[in-house]
Amino acid sequence: MANNKLLGKSMFYMGIIIIVLFMIIPVYILFRVSFAVPEDVLTSSPKFLITRFEFKHWEQVFKSGNLWPPLYKSFIVATLTMILALIVSAPASYAISRFDRKIKYGIILTLFFTRMFPNVGIALPISVTFLKWNLLDKNIGLVLAHLIEQLPFIAWILVSTFETIPLDLEEAASIDGAGRIRTLLKIVLPVAAPGLAVAAMFTWLNSWNEFTYALYLSLTTKTLPLQIYYYVLRGGFFQQAAYSTILTIPVLIITFALQRYIRSDYLGGAIKG
Repeated sequence: MANNKLLGKSMFYMGIIIIVLFMIIPVYILFRVSFAVPEDVLTSSPKFLITRFEFKHWEQVFKSGNLWPPLYKSFIVATLTMILALIVSAPASYAISRFDRKIKYGIILTLFFTRMFPNVGIALPISVTFLKWNLLDKNIGLVLAHLIEQLPFIAWILVSTFETIPLDLEEAASIDGAGRIRTLLKIVLPVAAPGLAVAAMFTWLNSWNEFTYALYLSLTTKTLPLQIYYYVLRGGFFQQAAYSTILTIPVLIITFALQRYIRSDYLGGAIKG
Protein backbone atom coordinates (compact mmCIF):
# COMPACT_ATOMS: atom_id res chain seq x y z
CA MET A 1 0.00 0.00 0.00
CA ALA A 2 2.81 2.38 0.96
CA ASN A 3 4.65 1.58 -2.25
CA ASN A 4 1.50 2.31 -4.28
CA LYS A 5 1.09 5.71 -2.56
CA LEU A 6 4.76 6.51 -3.19
CA LEU A 7 4.43 5.48 -6.84
CA GLY A 8 1.25 7.55 -7.25
CA LYS A 9 2.87 10.62 -5.67
CA SER A 10 5.96 10.19 -7.87
CA MET A 11 3.81 9.95 -10.99
CA PHE A 12 1.89 13.04 -9.90
CA TYR A 13 5.03 15.14 -9.44
CA MET A 14 6.51 13.75 -12.64
CA GLY A 15 3.39 14.86 -14.51
CA ILE A 16 3.67 18.36 -13.00
CA ILE A 17 7.35 18.58 -14.00
CA ILE A 18 6.54 17.52 -17.58
CA ILE A 19 3.74 20.10 -17.86
CA VAL A 20 5.99 22.86 -16.44
CA LEU A 21 8.82 21.96 -18.82
CA PHE A 22 6.35 21.84 -21.73
CA MET A 23 5.37 25.45 -20.92
CA ILE A 24 8.80 26.84 -20.01
CA ILE A 25 10.96 25.38 -22.81
CA PRO A 26 9.31 27.40 -25.65
CA VAL A 27 9.87 30.60 -23.64
CA TYR A 28 13.50 29.61 -23.03
CA ILE A 29 14.02 28.89 -26.75
CA LEU A 30 12.54 32.30 -27.57
CA PHE A 31 14.93 33.99 -25.13
CA ARG A 32 17.79 31.84 -26.35
CA VAL A 33 17.23 32.75 -30.03
CA SER A 34 16.98 36.47 -29.24
CA PHE A 35 20.56 36.36 -27.86
CA ALA A 36 21.89 33.63 -30.15
CA VAL A 37 24.86 33.76 -32.46
CA PRO A 38 23.35 32.80 -35.86
CA GLU A 39 25.88 29.99 -36.40
CA ASP A 40 24.69 28.33 -33.16
CA VAL A 41 21.03 28.24 -34.24
CA LEU A 42 20.87 28.09 -38.04
CA THR A 43 22.29 24.59 -38.26
CA SER A 44 20.88 21.10 -38.60
CA SER A 45 21.67 20.45 -34.91
CA PRO A 46 21.27 23.76 -33.00
CA LYS A 47 22.65 24.02 -29.49
CA PHE A 48 20.03 23.95 -26.75
CA LEU A 49 22.08 25.68 -24.06
CA ILE A 50 23.37 29.24 -24.39
CA THR A 51 27.13 29.19 -24.80
CA ARG A 52 27.59 32.57 -26.51
CA PHE A 53 25.55 35.77 -26.21
CA GLU A 54 24.91 38.07 -29.17
CA PHE A 55 23.34 41.46 -28.33
CA LYS A 56 23.25 42.62 -31.96
CA HIS A 57 19.61 41.60 -32.47
CA TRP A 58 18.42 43.63 -29.48
CA GLU A 59 20.49 46.63 -30.63
CA GLN A 60 18.88 46.39 -34.07
CA VAL A 61 15.43 46.35 -32.49
CA PHE A 62 16.11 49.35 -30.23
CA LYS A 63 17.83 51.36 -32.99
CA SER A 64 15.25 50.54 -35.69
CA GLY A 65 12.79 53.16 -34.40
CA ASN A 66 10.00 50.57 -34.79
CA LEU A 67 9.80 49.51 -31.14
CA TRP A 68 8.48 52.41 -29.05
CA PRO A 69 5.38 53.46 -31.10
CA PRO A 70 3.96 49.88 -31.24
CA LEU A 71 4.90 49.30 -27.59
CA TYR A 72 3.17 52.54 -26.55
CA LYS A 73 0.08 51.75 -28.64
CA SER A 74 -0.22 48.21 -27.28
CA PHE A 75 0.16 49.48 -23.70
CA ILE A 76 -2.41 52.29 -24.10
CA VAL A 77 -4.97 50.06 -25.86
CA ALA A 78 -4.60 47.20 -23.35
CA THR A 79 -4.84 49.54 -20.33
CA LEU A 80 -7.87 51.45 -21.66
CA THR A 81 -9.57 48.18 -22.59
CA MET A 82 -9.01 46.86 -19.07
CA ILE A 83 -10.30 50.05 -17.38
CA LEU A 84 -13.40 50.39 -19.59
CA ALA A 85 -14.16 46.67 -19.31
CA LEU A 86 -14.16 46.89 -15.51
CA ILE A 87 -16.24 50.09 -15.46
CA VAL A 88 -18.86 48.57 -17.78
CA SER A 89 -18.93 44.97 -16.61
CA ALA A 90 -18.54 45.29 -12.81
CA PRO A 91 -21.92 46.94 -12.04
CA ALA A 92 -23.63 44.96 -14.81
CA SER A 93 -22.21 41.67 -13.52
CA TYR A 94 -23.25 42.54 -9.97
CA ALA A 95 -26.83 43.15 -11.13
CA ILE A 96 -26.84 39.92 -13.17
CA SER A 97 -25.51 37.93 -10.20
CA ARG A 98 -28.57 38.96 -8.14
CA PHE A 99 -31.05 37.70 -10.76
CA ASP A 100 -32.82 34.36 -10.61
CA ARG A 101 -30.56 31.49 -11.64
CA LYS A 102 -32.37 30.79 -14.95
CA ILE A 103 -32.35 34.45 -15.98
CA LYS A 104 -28.73 34.82 -14.92
CA TYR A 105 -27.45 31.93 -16.99
CA GLY A 106 -29.66 32.94 -19.91
CA ILE A 107 -27.94 36.35 -19.97
CA ILE A 108 -24.48 34.79 -19.71
CA LEU A 109 -25.22 32.36 -22.54
CA THR A 110 -26.50 35.26 -24.65
CA LEU A 111 -23.26 37.15 -24.03
CA PHE A 112 -21.22 34.12 -25.04
CA PHE A 113 -23.28 33.78 -28.22
CA THR A 114 -21.35 36.79 -29.52
CA ARG A 115 -18.14 34.79 -29.05
CA MET A 116 -19.29 31.89 -31.23
CA PHE A 117 -18.16 33.73 -34.35
CA PRO A 118 -14.45 33.81 -35.21
CA ASN A 119 -12.72 37.15 -34.87
CA VAL A 120 -11.55 37.03 -38.46
CA GLY A 121 -15.19 36.80 -39.55
CA ILE A 122 -16.54 39.80 -37.62
CA ALA A 123 -13.43 41.99 -37.85
CA LEU A 124 -14.30 42.98 -41.44
CA PRO A 125 -17.83 44.36 -40.72
CA ILE A 126 -16.43 46.07 -37.62
CA SER A 127 -13.68 47.73 -39.67
CA VAL A 128 -16.24 48.89 -42.27
CA THR A 129 -18.45 50.33 -39.51
CA PHE A 130 -15.50 52.01 -37.79
CA LEU A 131 -14.48 53.49 -41.15
CA LYS A 132 -17.89 55.21 -41.32
CA TRP A 133 -17.50 56.39 -37.72
CA ASN A 134 -13.96 57.69 -38.34
CA LEU A 135 -12.58 55.24 -35.75
CA LEU A 136 -10.27 53.38 -38.11
CA ASP A 137 -6.57 53.57 -37.17
CA LYS A 138 -7.44 55.18 -33.80
CA ASN A 139 -6.69 53.76 -30.38
CA ILE A 140 -10.27 54.17 -29.18
CA GLY A 141 -11.53 52.16 -32.17
CA LEU A 142 -9.21 49.29 -31.31
CA VAL A 143 -10.28 49.53 -27.65
CA LEU A 144 -13.96 49.23 -28.62
CA ALA A 145 -13.19 46.21 -30.81
CA HIS A 146 -11.31 44.55 -27.96
CA LEU A 147 -14.24 45.21 -25.61
CA ILE A 148 -16.51 43.21 -27.92
CA GLU A 149 -14.25 40.23 -27.41
CA GLN A 150 -13.49 40.68 -23.71
CA LEU A 151 -16.79 41.71 -22.12
CA PRO A 152 -18.46 38.24 -22.24
CA PHE A 153 -15.49 36.61 -20.51
CA ILE A 154 -15.03 39.32 -17.89
CA ALA A 155 -18.80 39.27 -17.16
CA TRP A 156 -18.60 35.51 -16.71
CA ILE A 157 -15.72 35.87 -14.23
CA LEU A 158 -17.34 38.71 -12.27
CA VAL A 159 -20.82 37.14 -12.10
CA SER A 160 -19.20 34.06 -10.58
CA THR A 161 -17.34 36.32 -8.12
CA PHE A 162 -20.33 38.42 -7.06
CA GLU A 163 -22.67 35.46 -6.60
CA THR A 164 -20.31 34.01 -3.96
CA ILE A 165 -20.60 37.16 -1.82
CA PRO A 166 -23.21 36.55 0.90
CA LEU A 167 -26.34 38.70 0.78
CA ASP A 168 -26.00 39.05 4.57
CA LEU A 169 -23.24 41.62 4.00
CA GLU A 170 -25.55 43.79 1.89
CA GLU A 171 -28.44 43.38 4.33
CA ALA A 172 -26.20 44.42 7.20
CA ALA A 173 -25.08 47.50 5.23
CA SER A 174 -28.71 48.33 4.46
CA ILE A 175 -29.64 48.12 8.15
CA ASP A 176 -26.79 50.56 8.85
CA GLY A 177 -28.36 53.00 6.38
CA ALA A 178 -26.17 52.46 3.31
CA GLY A 179 -27.84 52.81 -0.10
CA ARG A 180 -27.33 50.47 -3.05
CA ILE A 181 -24.53 52.50 -4.65
CA ARG A 182 -22.68 52.97 -1.35
CA THR A 183 -23.10 49.26 -0.54
CA LEU A 184 -21.67 48.36 -3.94
CA LEU A 185 -18.69 50.72 -3.61
CA LYS A 186 -17.89 50.24 0.08
CA ILE A 187 -18.89 46.62 0.72
CA VAL A 188 -19.27 44.52 -2.42
CA LEU A 189 -16.39 45.75 -4.59
CA PRO A 190 -13.71 45.54 -1.84
CA VAL A 191 -14.77 41.97 -1.04
CA ALA A 192 -14.76 41.15 -4.77
CA ALA A 193 -11.29 42.68 -5.24
CA PRO A 194 -9.56 39.33 -5.97
CA GLY A 195 -12.07 38.51 -8.69
CA LEU A 196 -11.78 42.02 -10.11
CA ALA A 197 -7.99 41.67 -10.17
CA VAL A 198 -8.20 38.35 -12.03
CA ALA A 199 -10.67 39.82 -14.54
CA ALA A 200 -8.44 42.88 -15.02
CA MET A 201 -5.37 40.71 -15.58
CA PHE A 202 -7.25 38.46 -18.00
CA THR A 203 -8.53 41.45 -19.99
CA TRP A 204 -5.19 43.27 -20.11
CA LEU A 205 -3.25 40.20 -21.22
CA ASN A 206 -5.77 39.28 -23.93
CA SER A 207 -5.82 42.84 -25.26
CA TRP A 208 -2.00 43.03 -25.10
CA ASN A 209 -1.69 39.88 -27.22
CA GLU A 210 -4.63 40.53 -29.58
CA PHE A 211 -3.78 40.30 -33.27
CA THR A 212 -6.82 39.99 -35.60
CA TYR A 213 -8.60 43.27 -34.81
CA ALA A 214 -5.28 45.11 -34.79
CA LEU A 215 -4.57 43.75 -38.28
CA TYR A 216 -7.83 45.21 -39.59
CA LEU A 217 -7.95 48.45 -37.59
CA SER A 218 -4.28 49.55 -37.47
CA LEU A 219 -3.06 51.23 -40.63
CA THR A 220 -0.14 53.49 -39.68
CA THR A 221 1.15 52.61 -36.20
CA LYS A 222 1.07 48.86 -35.55
CA THR A 223 0.61 47.12 -32.24
CA LEU A 224 3.50 45.05 -30.93
CA PRO A 225 2.06 41.66 -32.07
CA LEU A 226 1.64 43.14 -35.55
CA GLN A 227 5.21 44.40 -35.49
CA ILE A 228 6.39 40.88 -34.65
CA TYR A 229 4.29 39.51 -37.54
CA TYR A 230 6.03 42.01 -39.82
CA TYR A 231 9.40 40.44 -38.94
CA VAL A 232 7.94 36.94 -39.37
CA LEU A 233 7.01 37.82 -42.96
CA ARG A 234 10.49 39.20 -43.58
CA GLY A 235 12.20 36.14 -42.09
CA GLY A 236 13.94 38.17 -39.39
CA PHE A 237 13.99 35.35 -36.87
CA PHE A 238 16.37 36.98 -34.39
CA GLN A 239 14.63 40.38 -34.40
CA GLN A 240 11.32 38.53 -34.15
CA ALA A 241 12.60 36.67 -31.07
CA ALA A 242 13.81 39.94 -29.52
CA TYR A 243 10.43 41.62 -30.12
CA SER A 244 8.61 38.57 -28.74
CA THR A 245 10.77 38.61 -25.61
CA ILE A 246 9.94 42.30 -25.11
CA LEU A 247 6.25 41.46 -25.62
CA THR A 248 6.54 38.78 -22.93
CA ILE A 249 8.19 40.95 -20.25
CA PRO A 250 5.05 42.98 -19.27
CA VAL A 251 3.04 39.74 -19.23
CA LEU A 252 5.48 38.20 -16.74
CA ILE A 253 5.47 41.34 -14.57
CA ILE A 254 1.66 41.62 -14.42
CA THR A 255 1.19 37.88 -13.90
CA PHE A 256 3.73 37.89 -11.07
CA ALA A 257 2.17 40.99 -9.48
CA LEU A 258 -1.38 39.60 -9.56
CA GLN A 259 -0.70 35.87 -9.22
CA ARG A 260 -1.66 35.85 -5.54
CA TYR A 261 -5.24 36.73 -6.52
CA ILE A 262 -5.48 33.58 -8.66
CA ARG A 263 -5.36 31.38 -5.58
CA SER A 264 -8.84 30.12 -4.77
CA ASP A 265 -8.21 30.20 -1.02
CA TYR A 266 -7.48 33.93 -1.24
CA LEU A 267 -10.96 34.58 -2.62
CA GLY A 268 -12.49 32.26 -0.07
CA GLY A 269 -10.68 33.98 2.78
CA ALA A 270 -11.74 37.40 1.57
CA ILE A 271 -15.41 36.39 1.55
CA LYS A 272 -15.21 34.81 4.97
CA GLY A 273 -13.56 37.95 6.31
